[in-house]
Amino acid sequence: MKRYAIIVAGGKGLRMGSEVPKQFLTVRGVPVLMLTLQKFHAFDPEMELIVVLPEDQMGYWRGLCQEHGCSIPHQIVAGGETRFHSVKNGLDIIETDNDAVVGVHDGVRPFVSDEVLQRCYTLAEEKKAVIPVIPVVETMRRVYVGQWSVPRGGSVMVPRREYRLVQTPQVFNVALLKRAYKQTYMVEFTDDATVVEAIGTQVTLTEGNQENIKITTPYDLKIAEIM
Repeated sequence: MKRYAIIVAGGKGLRMGSEVPKQFLTVRGVPVLMLTLQKFHAFDPEMELIVVLPEDQMGYWRGLCQEHGCSIPHQIVAGGETRFHSVKNGLDIIETDNDAVVGVHDGVRPFVSDEVLQRCYTLAEEKKAVIPVIPVVETMRRVYVGQWSVPRGGSVMVPRREYRLVQTPQVFNVALLKRAYKQTYMVEFTDDATVVEAIGTQVTLTEGNQENIKITTPYDLKIAEIM
């Protein structure tokens, strides 16, 4: 079955405290986004790769590819106002419909394992909607937020065994995801799974990998250097 990956990279680096967008920061000399692109290409050289970037960053990315000798085939698409609109722009250039699966991945997650990629893409051929998750290991509390602040005593412990942390790639049947993204945008659409669930489709969970961190802070960057 034909495979696609939409790699979304719209960060501005605000939490990094950097003028350079986080997807362009380097880990051991290589831009994070380029490491992510390399990971998908190494997993499946036949996979069609789509990188979604803010329009004003596209030229900078092409310059980085030239500087680092990155010759991995991929299409570059301009992002939108939100992640929802950016993913939709990436989907719009995929002409294949039913007989294909597409993964949507954060450009700043370069450490997804081959095993997770294989599970997500293989399962999606049958289940149509698959997302990788990992268990919660910390004790969790639900905080009840008042209009201006948390009221006194306004929190309660919740059983962590009932919760999972969601990663990417989130992988779907192409026709299903296109149909889901015809909906009007809502702020509740925090990832692709929530978009698909809004049209009544159940999402299948599969095991992610702990190393598949999202590099968004200076601490994350230090961990990435170690990994």
